[in-house]
Amino acid sequence: MSGHLDYEINKELGECYLFMGELDKAEEYYKKAVSSNGIHPDPYLGLATVAVQRGDLDDAIVMYQKAHKIEPSDKSLSGIALIRMENGEKEEAFSLFSEAIEMNPENMVALYSLIRLGHELERVEQIVPYLEAHLEIDPAKHEVRYSLAGCFICLDQKDAAREQLEKILEMNPDFEAASEMLETLQS
Repeated sequence: MSGHLDYEINKELGECYLFMGELDKAEEYYKKAVSSNGIHPDPYLGLATVAVQRGDLDDAIVMYQKAHKIEPSDKSLSGIALIRMENGEKEEAFSLFSEAIEMNPENMVALYSLIRLGHELERVEQIVPYLEAHLEIDPAKHEVRYSLAGCFICLDQKDAAREQLEKILEMNPDFEAASEMLETLQS
């Protein structure tokens, strides 16, 4: 069997077992994938996920960093950032998530984490452009638009907030949180 085919099969099996929650089996096949052919980031991302599910964050970050060295991606950046966030390193996590979202504006893990950190670190105005960039790609992502409206309220830009809420309700009149926020704004 050729090395590449070997690699693909082991990686697929790793993903399969991971999906079924069989962490030991997943780990075994990801490790085989790592040793079977060349250098790919995917099995390391898989091993990182296994480690996260086991609660072994130190091991997870090593695996994410290995994946990142091979091929920097928004996935490896987000993984490292999530662990930094868990460990309370919020500033560091914020910049890693920002980097991830610049690579891929549709990375929802990075986007939602940035929303959370932006509020916690009082860096709300820094996350507004990321939310806007996401909405340019996917204008119907109402949760993101709702978060954007929330950011505008925090920044005391009530007209901007109202505009976003009205856009949501035009597309989705049943989005109750948006009508409630709008009522609060108008009272």
